[in-house]
Amino acid sequence: MEIATFLLAENDWVPNNARLPVILYRGVENGPCETIAKAFEDRFALNGWPPKWRDTIFGYHHYHSTSHEALGVAAGNATLELGGPGGRTVEVTAGDVLLLPVGTGHRRISQSKDFLVVGAYPDGEDWDICRSAPDNAARRRIATLKVPERDPIAGGEGPMTTAWPC
Repeated sequence: MEIATFLLAENDWVPNNARLPVILYRGVENGPCETIAKAFEDRFALNGWPPKWRDTIFGYHHYHSTSHEALGVAAGNATLELGGPGGRTVEVTAGDVLLLPVGTGHRRISQSKDFLVVGAYPDGEDWDICRSAPDNAARRRIATLKVPERDPIAGGEGPMTTAWPC
């Protein structure tokens, strides 16, 4: 497994998260779609990030002001744009996981026909879908949302536990 981290500053109307980096885990799982999807669901649940859905990623810019998000790619591949309009382009493929801190803009630019993602959120957090600049209440939520205790992939010893300060 390879790990990459990067910070995204506020961009255009998208707040992003200047304190907590995006974490990209490459090659976490392998195998056929159902095997990978089930492995992500099991791993996320074990680490306190209950899986909530299997689907694609929206093709429009959005962020969440109430939750962090783990996106496990179960099949196919896609090009994503992170950080809002003109943001960072990232290629993901089956077996990869993208960990987005609260406030991080994201959208799908293109995808293979078989692209499938498992979405998970820290236990007790419920996501919203924001498609416009945050108001003061949303900025407060983003600034004060607690850091989860466990990394969605590696639990108490994962990269999130060191890259995301408490």
